[in-house]
Order: sequence, then structure tokens, then C-alpha cells
Amino acid sequence: MAEARYKQLVDELAAEIRAGRLQPGTRLPTHRRLAERHGLALVTASRVYAELEAMGLVSGEVGRGTFVRETVRPRGLGIDQQAVAAGLVDLNFNYPSLPGQAELLRGALRQLAAGGELEAMLRYAPHGGRMHERACVARHLASRGLAAEPSRVLIVDGAQHGLAVTVMALLQPGDVVAVDALTYPGFKVLAEAQRLELAPIPASGQGPDLDALERLCTQRRVRAVYTMPTLHNPLGWVMSASRRRRLAAIARRHGLIVIEDAAYAFLADNPPPPLATLAPETTVYVSGLSKSVATGLRVGFVVVPEAWVPKIERAIRATTWCTPGVTTAIACAWLEDGTVGRLESEKRHDAATRQAIAGDALAGLRCVRHPASYFVWLPLPEETRADRVAAALMRDGVSVSTAEPFAASQHVPHALRLALGSVGLDSLRSALQTVRRVVAEQSF
Repeated sequence: MAEARYKQLVDELAAEIRAGRLQPGTRLPTHRRLAERHGLALVTASRVYAELEAMGLVSGEVGRGTFVRETVRPRGLGIDQQAVAAGLVDLNFNYPSLPGQAELLRGALRQLAAGGELEAMLRYAPHGGRMHERACVARHLASRGLAAEPSRVLIVDGAQHGLAVTVMALLQPGDVVAVDALTYPGFKVLAEAQRLELAPIPASGQGPDLDALERLCTQRRVRAVYTMPTLHNPLGWVMSASRRRRLAAIARRHGLIVIEDAAYAFLADNPPPPLATLAPETTVYVSGLSKSVATGLRVGFVVVPEAWVPKIERAIRATTWCTPGVTTAIACAWLEDGTVGRLESEKRHDAATRQAIAGDALAGLRCVRHPASYFVWLPLPEETRADRVAAALMRDGVSVSTAEPFAASQHVPHALRLALGSVGLDSLRSALQTVRRVVAEQSF
């Protein structure tokens, strides 16, 4: 009878939440009060909330209670990118673009059509790209401080594909991967699909707490560390050279694979050398042109130790076989003629302009950001719930992300990640002013 009542109560509360009768942010009765109200044992009441939490409908917060979570994810909100509804200002995803890029593509296609290599683009390419294309990427990386032989460079379908083939090639289900406690959602999704265990490392200043990483490696059999040392997403830090050297030493000491995500690194002005230059024998460097050129140009690159090249090539074969010849040809042409370098320079200026607008519009709020990044991390005032703020902003026509997609630990801070790179400057200023107003309204 008690079992039947327990299941019935779970179903009733779940239905109330899904129907919106219990709204996001609502504080539910304490475990003891729930037990008294429904004639349950305290352990059974705790079990009710545990099951609702496992269903993603509530969240328990130590010292505060159990709260209803936002369960209906509007289009374009969270880690599953979809088309943003008409009239909605998107501060959720970054797809930075500059005026005239469509004309650049039109010119590139004309040039490609006039060339003599079209037949080759209709055939399979080697899994990691043709050697002259790999050499082109290697020259680009060398100009960014990473010297690598073309034989160690593999071309992939964007940085996310680079992360995927790295995980498929080098890790096994059940492997423990150390990550920042707040990390890139795309790697979380990948880890879930490949059944990896993520071990969160807290932040310490401008980088991960390396003492905590060292302790973790002595307590657990950690196989790899995933890190964004240059323009971390979402916190915007650039790790110092000394921190990088220590992280490389920890990796060597404990036999870790280092997965270095450099998707936003082009925005940093004269950063320290990549980890791949400090520990090349154990580091996989992953980057691409999605942010620096265009999100639709799905061209990325992976730099790996020579011994791992065949493994990565097999993973590329198992997923896409090879990158499309047309997009790879356009990307290499733009790398060679300086178009990519020019776009990167212009986007650094664009990002700095947007950060200046954010600093002005969000004045008075505590922001964590880099002056040349395309995002702002906005911790909320105490007692202010992120899901309520996000829902209120959605009603006002602004889409933002809460901390939940970025959190790799059980503790999810009440914060927003604001993407600055997807809307016009006037719309950005207005939307950020709306954010400031709604946060103030929700903080009382």
C-alpha cells in the first residue's frame, strides 16, 4: 500500500510540474512536511523527491530546500540549438558574423568553379585530409604559436567533430576525465554519449585548481583532462604560462591525455604557448573555423602525437570518412590568402566592442568576463534563482542560458551565460539592459 501511494504521489507531483501548475522556482514542502501531509515515512518522502530529481523535474539545494526546475526548454535555449523564435533576441548561442562574409563566400565559390580541381572534390579524400591541405593548416597553426608537422595534423568536420573522434579513438566507456566544474556543454554531451565519467575540478583564479587535479589523480585512475586554457567557455580565463607548465607536468606524471580545446583561442591577444607545445607527446589540440570564420563552415583540425594519428584516422573513417572537398578547399584558400587572419582580427575588435557594451549595460552587476571574448558569465545575487530569471527574460523576448548546461558537478550555481556574438549591436545593448532590469526585479 505504501509503495502504491509513493508511486501515486510521484506521478501527481510530476503531472503538476509538467502542466505548469507548480511553476519553475517554486519551493516544495520540506521532506518532513511532505511526509506528514501524505502520511508517509520520512524515508519514503525523501524517495519521492529523489525520483522527481532523477526525472529532471526538481532540484535539491543544501540548506535551502527542494525547488521546481524549468522543464519546458524554449526553442533555442540550452545545449540543443534550434531556430530562435521570431522576435526573440538570442543571447544563448554564439555564431559571430561580420558584414560582407556572404560576399566572401560568393567569390570563393566562383574562384573554385573556375579552378581545375573540381573532379577531385567528387571523390573520397584521405581520412585526415590531403597532405597539401594538412600542410596549409600546419602553416596557419605555426603562425599561432603551434609548430606541428603536417603528418600530425588531421582535418575534421569542425571542432566538435574533432573532440568526438579524439574521445572515440583514445578513451573507453567508464574512463574518468577531469574537467572544469563549469565546462563546455558540447563535451558534456559527448561524454554522456561515450559513457565517460566526468570528474569536476573547481576553479581557482584564472584557471582550474591544479592542487585539486593533483589530488584527484592520486585518488582516482584519471585517464584524461579536458581543458580550455585560452579563452575558457564560459568563464573567459586565459591560463598563465606557469599554470600551463604545471598542468603539463601533472599530465606527464600521471600519464594523462590532455585534450586542449582552442575554439575561442584566436580572440586572445598574444596568449602563452598552447599546452600542445609544452607536452606534445600527450596532448590533442582541437580547434576550427566555426567561430573565427563562420559556424556553417564545418572545418576543424586536430593535432596529435604521431603514434595516435592512425587511431584518429580510423575514428574519422567511422564517422564521416573525410571532410567535404568543397568546404576544405574554401577553408584552405582563405587560410592561404589571409582572409582567415583578417576575419580573426576583425572579430577580436568586434568582441571587444561588444564587451564594452556589456560593461556599460550591466554596470553594477558582478560579471566574469574577458575583454576580448564573446560571452559574459553573470553570477546572480543570493536568493535569486537562475531558472526564474531565464523564464522572465524569455517572456520579455530575450533567450539566455542558465549555468545548468555548463555544470559538470552536482552543484549548479545560479548564474547566466550571456552570448554576445549573435545579434546586432543595438539589439545587444537593449537586450543586456533588459537582463539588468529583470535581474533587479527578480532579486527582491
